[in-house]
Amino acid sequence: MTKRLFLFAALLMMVVTMASAKFTLVIDAGHGGRDSGAKGKSAYEKNINLKVALAFGKYVEKNCPDVRVIYTRKTDEFISLAERAAIANRNKADLFISIHTNALPNGAVARGFEVYTLGMHRANDNLEVAKRENSVILVEKDYKTRYQGFDPKSSESYIMFEFIQDKYMAKSVELAKLVQSNVCKIANRPNKGVHQAGFLVLRETSMPSCLVELGFITTPDEEKLLVSESGIDAHARGLYQAFLKYKNKFAGGQAPFVEAVVEEQENPTTASTKETIKEEPVKPESKEKEPAKEKESEATGPAVFKVLILSVEKPLDDNDKRLQGLSNVAHFTENGRVNYTCGASEDYQEIFLLRKTLSEKFPNAYIVAFKNNRMTDVKQAIDEYTRGQ
Repeated sequence: MTKRLFLFAALLMMVVTMASAKFTLVIDAGHGGRDSGAKGKSAYEKNINLKVALAFGKYVEKNCPDVRVIYTRKTDEFISLAERAAIANRNKADLFISIHTNALPNGAVARGFEVYTLGMHRANDNLEVAKRENSVILVEKDYKTRYQGFDPKSSESYIMFEFIQDKYMAKSVELAKLVQSNVCKIANRPNKGVHQAGFLVLRETSMPSCLVELGFITTPDEEKLLVSESGIDAHARGLYQAFLKYKNKFAGGQAPFVEAVVEEQENPTTASTKETIKEEPVKPESKEKEPAKEKESEATGPAVFKVLILSVEKPLDDNDKRLQGLSNVAHFTENGRVNYTCGASEDYQEIFLLRKTLSEKFPNAYIVAFKNNRMTDVKQAIDEYTRGQ
């Protein structure tokens, strides 16, 4: 009896080991439940995301027996961003792909497919996409505690993403490029490129990951494509093909590519729309006002950031111990006090890192900003710096 139990236990351990050796893919259908995401004329983002996620997962499950597929949701339910990432982390996922649908405000028109990896938004458009996708945390009661004070609407909150040392970044970018090229080719989509931006759901995952934006639900012909059976299948096959190429390269194996399972319909984004894919969101300012803004910008110039390390009642000698032997120190007087700063740069990131290095000696140090040698609002200065990236 004891020998049988031993054999059974050994067999069970072998099964568990074999199961754990499988490549684990986590597919995240963005939004859900009370969080509908972006809205089109008749469709909701949450439903499009889920249909594409399930179709993509079905291709993998059917053709890749060595892959374990886990979904963050398979129904219309609300899952917090933190929990989505936790699902991937708990299951020691090898790959995390989050599926979303883009949108634009005020009747602006754009078309195409794009992929994001974690990082600093290099353009204001990237920031707006990240803000929209991250705003889901506002419906969570404890979001300030759970996300450590992160404010999805504040540009300053996104500065942190530039300094996250992500050991999976190279593989994430490789994955993103494969997804972008394969989906655009198979689904015949306008290519809007691979970008970086500060997505919370990617920040929390501990594996290579990317976030896709299938298309613009607020553009009528895009919405029509995204809700169609052929559109859903084409995007799912593109994701599947990209996944195969990534897995074959980094984990081995050779699963078959699959043809369409539904009859392809004419893609609304081909032929007649190819000339319109460069359309930009409508800007609220008129062209007549732009020169005035440029002149104002030239007059004020970019902000200069510094680290304020000390505030005292009287000026200090250059060799005062309280300055800790720092060089590149300056001072200014405000409200009767002498304030000492270290460093000076128009590059916020440079000063951000400087403050971190000074935090041991000056735990109360913080960043200040100047324009035309006058102290200015640091949040506004960071916003301007961000828009200029």
